[in-house]
Amino acid sequence: MASKLTSRESDYSKWYNELVVQADLAQHSDVKGCMVIKPYGFAIWERMKDVLDQKFKDTGHVNAYFPLFIPKSYLSKEADHVEGFAKECAVVTHYRLKNAEDGSGVVVDPDAKLEEELIVRPTSETIIWNTYKGWIQSYRDLPLLVNQWANVVRWEMRTRLFLRTAEFLWQEGHTAHETSDQAVEEARKMLDVYADFAEGWMAMPVLKGIKSANERFAGAVDTYCIEAMMQDGKALQAGTSHFLGQNFAKAFDVKFATRDGGQELVWATSWGVSTRLMGALVMTHSDDSGLVLPPKLAPIEVVLVPIYKGEEQMAEIVAALQSVADALKASGIRVKLDDDDSKRSGWKFAEYELKGVPVRLAMGPRDLAGGTIEVARRDTRTKEIVPMEGVQSHVKGLLEEIQTSLFDRAEERRTATTARVDTWEEFLAALDAGGFVEAHWDGTSETEDLIKKETKATIRCIPLDGDGESGKCIKTGAESAQRVVFARAY
Repeated sequence: MASKLTSRESDYSKWYNELVVQADLAQHSDVKGCMVIKPYGFAIWERMKDVLDQKFKDTGHVNAYFPLFIPKSYLSKEADHVEGFAKECAVVTHYRLKNAEDGSGVVVDPDAKLEEELIVRPTSETIIWNTYKGWIQSYRDLPLLVNQWANVVRWEMRTRLFLRTAEFLWQEGHTAHETSDQAVEEARKMLDVYADFAEGWMAMPVLKGIKSANERFAGAVDTYCIEAMMQDGKALQAGTSHFLGQNFAKAFDVKFATRDGGQELVWATSWGVSTRLMGALVMTHSDDSGLVLPPKLAPIEVVLVPIYKGEEQMAEIVAALQSVADALKASGIRVKLDDDDSKRSGWKFAEYELKGVPVRLAMGPRDLAGGTIEVARRDTRTKEIVPMEGVQSHVKGLLEEIQTSLFDRAEERRTATTARVDTWEEFLAALDAGGFVEAHWDGTSETEDLIKKETKATIRCIPLDGDGESGKCIKTGAESAQRVVFARAY
């Protein structure tokens, strides 16, 4: 059995690292900076992927796949893009190894140097836009709505499982449009898709906004984002959607014949979420006993555990639980009946609590005789005895209640840790307390850099639903058109 977790209050970072490992979500790899996603963690990611993939298809997108390797010259074509990613790139220079002449092992074969060095994909705008040049000739080819599920590499040595690793999994959408308005509409639409997924499936409330110029994606005209607040008072960027203007079309000369017979550069977007959402899921809901998963994303929504003495008693109880499991499965609920007789029921209770299974059903001899079953909720850790008759509808309602309750609890916490301030002193105090801080900013990169340098806080977003209230910048006292949202972040 896993050891007791460090409490969130005593060391939040250590709690998170222990939980990810002990709940069998992931582990560090022997490859420095990389992780192994274990089967249970990957099952949660697959649930996320399946839901998002259907949402993309429902909004007209199709999946494709593009190369892992990108010629270095492609990255050089968009100046802001290369500047934004240059420090994180892994570069392939040779394509063969050979045995060392002194017998010490294998070495790079100097005769196998690539004519052009290849970048291991940090993001795919360049390779995709070079490809789109051959796909787009006319307005009839637009809009082009493509997504890919892939891995990317951004060389990062200060790692934390799921939140920051050198290699991670994600999806990246890349779309091409006739007009600027259509591209902006696409970028906003996909932001809404991400927000709907975060709130409706992850039970994680998010702020929708636009990034400041300093925080914008390299090569974008505008970056839209969803920002979530974790239990320790730090923000997490949970998804981004970029309006790329004509920057990449210009860099790769992607033009189309317009409806009136002219030639114009296409307008573009890109958007993505990654396995960082796994970290967000853990930190939004989990407690000192382990994971707490929203039912919609739990690989196992209900686990059934028999309590018995002797084989005959076990057979009777397992048969009764099997009928319950079958009924729940027929309702579309993901169920596991754990009849493994090599582990005691107490061990199983602790294990499924650690792994965040939303509902646990347990049955012993007394329950069997009385026609009842014990129902335990993971989110509140409460138990009740209910009649076997009608347990299917009871559990179904309970799962819906847990999903809603987790969102409400997270939203209440976010509201309680959001402060609105008007002075520098109030700003510093609010940052130290943790959470989102709504404050006026004069709109300059210089002030934003200064605030970040002095406080380690960044502008998380300029809210899309801001109230437009003008005021004075908390740092410089200059005029400000509206409040922006600051926080310390992951």
